Amino acid sequence: MNQELIQEFFLDNHNQFSPETVRAYNLALSQFFGVCEKSVEDVKAKDIRNWLEDMNNDGLQPRSIQLKLAALKSFYLYCMEENKIHKNPTQKVVTPKKVDSLPYYLTKRQLAMLQEYTKNDPRDRAIIETLYATGVRVSELLHIKLEDIKWDTRQILIRKGKGSKARPVLFSHGCAERLKRYIETRKYNGDYLFSNKRGQPISRQLVQRKFREYSETLGFKVSPHTLRHTFAATLAEKGMDFLYIQELLGHSNINSTRIYTRLMNHERKKQYDQYQQ
Repeated sequence: MNQELIQEFFLDNHNQFSPETVRAYNLALSQFFGVCEKSVEDVKAKDIRNWLEDMNNDGLQPRSIQLKLAALKSFYLYCMEENKIHKNPTQKVVTPKKVDSLPYYLTKRQLAMLQEYTKNDPRDRAIIETLYATGVRVSELLHIKLEDIKWDTRQILIRKGKGSKARPVLFSHGCAERLKRYIETRKYNGDYLFSNKRGQPISRQLVQRKFREYSETLGFKVSPHTLRHTFAATLAEKGMDFLYIQELLGHSNINSTRIYTRLMNHERKKQYDQYQQ
């Protein structure tokens, strides 16, 4: 039913949409209904807000989130005009504003609180430590296989990097200890580091649910992408060359990494202001 409506939507709008719009809107609708798994009629405003929150937590740029929401709003407007549905759930969803903000990352105290909270669950603690120690994206984390880990040099080969580019990342001694403890105690065996009972990677939705729990319990916002920012900010704070940080993060453009220069300038200004008080 969903797919039929989406096809009708594009067929009836083929004169209004450019090929680029069709491609972007089709991707957005596929992603939303792939995550939501509800019929068009049953979708609620809360489902859409959760989707927007997940994309924001994954580090997607506000402009990209705006485009995906625009696709959903356009689709639901069409469904209303064609009397395919009775309520439009996108009406109550506010389009996020485009902001030029600095990366949000955890303080040392917040990171310690997160580590303490997850210490009794070897898998969750290993996920936290791997995200923080390597700076990988959550999509990359979920596709790490045991064969990709080189324990002697403490390296992980990220095969499913953005743009299909493979790259090595490093991990700390502490991370190695957490990973080994998890592997020794994990419930399900499989080729993937974080496997489910079918031997496949655990789902992104499971990880996102866990991070929502951490945010609600600890009282501050934390997501997989927050740990990626924390990783980069820590390296920048310690004076690592931005070209090295760029390689570790898998940024194709150095300008994506240079935002941490602004972040460090902002932190130095805060420290200066506190010193002058």
